[in-house]
Amino acid sequence: MHLRTLTGGLAAVLLLSGPALTGPAEAVPSGDTGPAAAGVITYDTSGAAEFKAAVDRGAAIWNKSVESVELRPAASGQRADVRIVADNGWPRSLPSSLGGGTVYLGRQAMDQGYYTVRVTAHELGHMLGLPDRKPGPCSSLMSGASAGLSCTNPYPSAAERAQVEKNFENARAGVLM
Repeated sequence: MHLRTLTGGLAAVLLLSGPALTGPAEAVPSGDTGPAAAGVITYDTSGAAEFKAAVDRGAAIWNKSVESVELRPAASGQRADVRIVADNGWPRSLPSSLGGGTVYLGRQAMDQGYYTVRVTAHELGHMLGLPDRKPGPCSSLMSGASAGLSCTNPYPSAAERAQVEKNFENARAGVLM
């Protein structure tokens, strides 16, 4: 069993556990149980350094691509669902739940010439419950670096959009993934 599969199941369990595990009560509308149920995921770019604008563009791409969830910058003083951190390694994501975790935007990929907005949209895709799809074509956002340096497509494919919609519809319905 892959770690991402275990993470997806854990995500559903955590989401069903209530607001205490998913963030402050004021960030979750009454009656909902967390970011997936609320349909809003907040993100914090205070540690994103030079990648802040690319993260905002990646979030905007997802917001235009799917209806069941919205990525929003966290308000000042609000505990975000997703923390974005710039570092010198390779980009990676550590989901803690569906719609929660930490994205590391490693400068190594950008220094090699990978398109920053594609990298950020790809890593945000992991926070939305999508696994890597490597190797893969440029038309698949989750193919990541396997699509090559010339790939600048930051948009999810129809299948990727449909999977995110399903992930969040299932989370709202209380279905374990």
